[in-house]
Amino acid sequence: MTRPLAALAVALTLPLGAVAQTVPGTPAGVEVPAVPVPAPPSVPPELLRATGDLGVVIERATGSVLVVDRSDRAALCRVEGLGDLSHASLTFSPDERYAYVFGRDGGLSKVDILACAIEARIIQAGNAIGGAISDDGRLVAVSNYEPGGVRVFDAETLASVADIPMGGKTVGLADAPGSRFVVAGWDSGEVWVLDHSDDPANPEITRIEDVGANPYDALMAGSRTYIVGLFGEKGLSAIDLWADEPLAERFLPDYGKNEPDLPVYKMPHLQGFTLTGESWALPAVGLHQVLWVDAATREEAGRTEVAGQPVFVVARPDGRELWVNFAPPDNGKVQVIDAVTHEVIETLEPGAGVLHMEFAPRGREVWLSARDDNKVVIYDTRTYEKLGEIGAQAPSGIFFTHRAHRSGL
Repeated sequence: MTRPLAALAVALTLPLGAVAQTVPGTPAGVEVPAVPVPAPPSVPPELLRATGDLGVVIERATGSVLVVDRSDRAALCRVEGLGDLSHASLTFSPDERYAYVFGRDGGLSKVDILACAIEARIIQAGNAIGGAISDDGRLVAVSNYEPGGVRVFDAETLASVADIPMGGKTVGLADAPGSRFVVAGWDSGEVWVLDHSDDPANPEITRIEDVGANPYDALMAGSRTYIVGLFGEKGLSAIDLWADEPLAERFLPDYGKNEPDLPVYKMPHLQGFTLTGESWALPAVGLHQVLWVDAATREEAGRTEVAGQPVFVVARPDGRELWVNFAPPDNGKVQVIDAVTHEVIETLEPGAGVLHMEFAPRGREVWLSARDDNKVVIYDTRTYEKLGEIGAQAPSGIFFTHRAHRSGL
């Protein structure tokens, strides 16, 4: 059954009580001090809601987001007034209550997903491409196209903390352990590691040069390796952040070298670069292929022919299958690849304009946004049976709150 959503956040003052302690082995006559504990709050059950099964769906055409309940497969509310969400992403606070939405218009919005309201909103740049939250939940960083660089804000208030120019557009911003952010420069071909652990306003900066021509996206592979996709040349670069002096190591420099490139209708996202078993699977730019790369040697290990130009190649949480969506004109299809055989085992047609896929934390379901059909479609990942759908206004990104506890997102 669908549970009602609290219209307003409930503020509670919890009185302290005392609970006597029984400690094994305490000598007779020795008094053990009581430990104060909060008394249970008196809150109507209909106002209580956990956040663990909630999610947020970007409605890109209307500057709004839907808050959804994964267990009930239902929309709970819509939050409007978030600006240009044509290339939007978001991240969550550690307690899963707040979503930080990064808009293309440079907007940074803090949304209370329990109260269904914007708690704070600023326009921090003219054109932004994404952001991240630090591992301690205190800092939110945004990468910008215009005026470029990275800006860092207090996660509670959205007050400015640091402004870090990088001489041009920045992409691939990700959090790393230790209050650090990692980001690539489109114009400079560099990667910067921003360490805010000692002084948030004046981070220590490590610059890695000669990463490659025109980095267009990047991701954290675990907590150690930062992988950069290159638009200005073939191949990718990997950076070991555990190294005393991190360096960029090129790999796959020749893929597609002797094959004609197709027109690129939509750039693949490196967030779809997926480790499954002992191999990475990644979308091939300008090719109707998924590439397989040996995780240890970073050498090509095979290719899978697919229905179109892949955009996201996303592993089910157990790694057993990969789900792939495509750029136009094939963006009404989704294909499933067996991680062992590397063969396509299922082709689905959820709706027109499939832009994003998000798995339930343990992988039993996958939610897909069908932008041009104005709906989110839900499938069982074992049977490929359609379980339900939710109406949405040109949906794109789908984000479940378990992301709050994963690095690099």
